[in-house]
Amino acid sequence: MSEAKPKERPRDRYIGREILDGQFRIIKKIGTGGMGSVYKAEQPDMNRMVAVKILHAKLKNRRDLVSRFRREARAMSHLTHPNTVKVFMYGELETGELYIVMEYLEGRNLNQIVRRQGPLPLERAIPVLVQVCGALQEAHDKGIVHRDLKPENIFLTTSGGMTDFAKVLDFGLAKVTERELRPGSIMLTQEGMVFGTPEFMSPEQAQGMKLDRRSDIYSLATILYEALTGKLPFDARTSMEFIQLHVTKPPIPLNERVEGKTFPEGLWRVIDKALAKEVDDRYETAVEFANALRVFGPSTEASQAALPAPPPDAATETPTNRVPPVEDNEPPTQRVPRKRNQLKTVEMSNPDLGDVPKEALDGARRDGGQRHLLIVSAISVIAGIVIAILALRLLS
Repeated sequence: MSEAKPKERPRDRYIGREILDGQFRIIKKIGTGGMGSVYKAEQPDMNRMVAVKILHAKLKNRRDLVSRFRREARAMSHLTHPNTVKVFMYGELETGELYIVMEYLEGRNLNQIVRRQGPLPLERAIPVLVQVCGALQEAHDKGIVHRDLKPENIFLTTSGGMTDFAKVLDFGLAKVTERELRPGSIMLTQEGMVFGTPEFMSPEQAQGMKLDRRSDIYSLATILYEALTGKLPFDARTSMEFIQLHVTKPPIPLNERVEGKTFPEGLWRVIDKALAKEVDDRYETAVEFANALRVFGPSTEASQAALPAPPPDAATETPTNRVPPVEDNEPPTQRVPRKRNQLKTVEMSNPDLGDVPKEALDGARRDGGQRHLLIVSAISVIAGIVIAILALRLLS
């Protein structure tokens, strides 16, 4: 009896293929996900390498997913900030699949870097986050909210001799205004729907509420927290637990997260403000958040280019007790504890938040509702007094 040969994996049908009338030649696959695959490709006429993202062929008849893919291309084509990945062109292949051609990047995403090297020192993390804030500010100014910020979507590369040059990726869940969408596109931003990655969701996103730029600021603060500590602001085991905690519990203070690791007190105040449950209590803009962070890290060439110079009164505190750089031989407790196996995008309608009482889930709305009731009551009392006075005058 002959020995059975191991089953060979089917060859990817795009590898080695020329697309778009020979403009690009696919070399290899560099990533894949639920929506599509990303390939490294050669563009001979421009003498450069590019990344080509192609929607899975089996999904091209799904109107909702096609709309989401077009949304990403549409959003990214409007962005020109140096810290946003560049989109060169997008459209439909000869065989019907949708594609996006982007700049090809060499490096690693923030999640890979923290997993390999351990938590980042302030001197490295702050300039990276400032660059991301610059990219987000441009998107927000154009009416685009990312909605799925996570370490995997922050890519660090080298550009013009500058290391740790940040690029923001994957606007596939971006909220784009109606005028930015092409005719026939489906809006995927109905209230009551939850989109994103549970570990990095804002409280309002976890509840399926309307989002604005301040939701991105919350997610970015969560990313910074993990980059500095190797841990998230909450202890949870499942995606649903993370959603519950974002809505109901305050984050664990930075200095209490990792035994023996401390940070400047002022830094926690900045991050805690960005992680506020109420959107109105957070920083109003990404630039405002960046200017608050700048005083805790060095001003690198890349971070200087990302944002305009901060106003003279932006830095009100002087950071102290700077954290020394983390070496590769840091003890295991300083590293990300495990592979993030639940880090997946979820889409749910009216998510079940388990045993959390309704009063807790409505915490983000409760105080505002009580203030509204007090104001209505006060107006009613005043109106009653005025009517009584007018009645007495008429009678007399």
